[in-house]
Amino acid sequence: MSSRTFKGIAVSPGFAIGKVTIFQHHDEQVMVRHDVDVDDEQYRFKNAIRQALQEMDETILRARQRLSQEDAQIFEAHKLVLEDPEFYDTILNLILVEKINAEAALQNVSQQLVEIFENMENEYFRQRAIDIKDISSRVMKILHGQEVKDSTESLDQFILMAHDLTPSDTLNLDARRVLAFVTETGGRTSHTAIVSKSLGIPAIVGVADLIQSIEMGSQVIVDGNEGKVIVNPSMDEMEEYEQKIRAYQQTLMAQAALKDEPTISSDGLKVEIGANISSLDDLDNALTYGAEGIGLFRTEFLFMNRESAPDEEEQFEVYRTVVSAMKGKPVIIRTLDIGGDKMITYLDLPHESNPFLGYRAIRLTLDRVDLFETQLRAILRASRYGRVKVMYPMISNLTEVRQANAILQNAKQQLIENHIPFNPQLEVGIMIEIPAAAIMADALAKEVDFFSLGTNDLIQYTMACDRLNEKISYLYQPYHPSLLRLIKWVIDAAHTRGKSVGLCGEMAGDPIAIPLLLGMGLDEFSVSPSLILPTRSIIRKLNSISMKELVDQALTLEDEEQVKGIVAKNLSL
Repeated sequence: MSSRTFKGIAVSPGFAIGKVTIFQHHDEQVMVRHDVDVDDEQYRFKNAIRQALQEMDETILRARQRLSQEDAQIFEAHKLVLEDPEFYDTILNLILVEKINAEAALQNVSQQLVEIFENMENEYFRQRAIDIKDISSRVMKILHGQEVKDSTESLDQFILMAHDLTPSDTLNLDARRVLAFVTETGGRTSHTAIVSKSLGIPAIVGVADLIQSIEMGSQVIVDGNEGKVIVNPSMDEMEEYEQKIRAYQQTLMAQAALKDEPTISSDGLKVEIGANISSLDDLDNALTYGAEGIGLFRTEFLFMNRESAPDEEEQFEVYRTVVSAMKGKPVIIRTLDIGGDKMITYLDLPHESNPFLGYRAIRLTLDRVDLFETQLRAILRASRYGRVKVMYPMISNLTEVRQANAILQNAKQQLIENHIPFNPQLEVGIMIEIPAAAIMADALAKEVDFFSLGTNDLIQYTMACDRLNEKISYLYQPYHPSLLRLIKWVIDAAHTRGKSVGLCGEMAGDPIAIPLLLGMGLDEFSVSPSLILPTRSIIRKLNSISMKELVDQALTLEDEEQVKGIVAKNLSL
């Protein structure tokens, strides 16, 4: 039988060779029953929600153990849906008005929500339909009295294929037995894709018409780097990928040996590789992989999934824990960056048609001085335990920096008056993620001690491209000469004033971007913990002077493809 190759979207890297197991949801058919005892059905539904919430607490705990804090928030969002009065009351009301059973009411409301999400133009919101299915399925199983069983429990190692997998399905996968997984649905922004990457399982999504074209037990190759699935591979293809797997494993072993090594280019230029963390769990990974500091400490997790803001003492204890664990290595704590895709109910934020450009981050905290001062006092108090830096997000102009610094000064004065010690020389920095701030970098450099480039947002704002919208994903171009010129201008402007520049967006760990960033003179690369060693390995092989020459060439080019081409040509990528 000849081999066949299918293409999809690569969402988690790596390679796998194995036999296929096809995963299918066995959802029991929902029968609509009329003239039921309304009180009984409403009680059954309320009880199912209570049990589902208990299960969600267990799932969230397991997610926090297996995933980063940021990725675990996927399941915390599921819990919020279960607790949502509109979701809850709509189903109870349908039972009452239509006099139907709880299962039918749940299915009716859930299907309406799924259809609403699936018909949205924004790819990010379309992908939320699978989350509603996941939540509904959990409650439906409870109503049916079904236990959630792992249909693959008796199998050894295998490659899992499915029409779709919910985030809960993915979380429950045993990474020791599941070599890779492939689905027919999904996109880069789906929560299933995010979970798979966090678990380190090679994964491809969006492979159309795959299940009907493959038999259980078929031999397949999954290429999670290029998004290829090869069914019934030839001997030559098997040999090619066996070599790729061996080379990949050798690469991982070589990287592991660099844990305690400095990050120095081949010609002796020293840079710093920090970790982006979103929780204390991420801190453990940062230390395990040899972080030279914390380049971005996202503090939002302290404020989310609760009924009120954390007080100063709670925040201080968390910040002190991180700072103490880093033992004198720098820790950059970003002040609250809420809004956009991260909402907090108790702050009563207004509904906005475009929240990513709205009332968020520094705009919110400058308006909510009580919230801001409390956080700044906690950060200042933690500064006596190590090398702490504070960073303001989403700065667009000089006035915001000056206002924030004035509030910081007030926080310092409050601590002085109460005889509470802190480091008076605390360094202050800003995120450069808005083109206006990048263009004004020379002026902003006079006001702060350092910059950190937030390229995820800088790219989408520069290119006017929603990075979560698959239809225009071709415009999200991290190597476009316009963006490279902007980054180079920011770095040069900071260095002219003797200030350092880090980068905490995904570009910092991108093999194509790393040589260009090194050549531009970037001082610090801050990446997710799992990318620390691969990034260090790449930098140690590069010559910084040669990379400066590469940058000079790149800045004269016309489009992203040309930039990628010269990087690949010069570095044999």
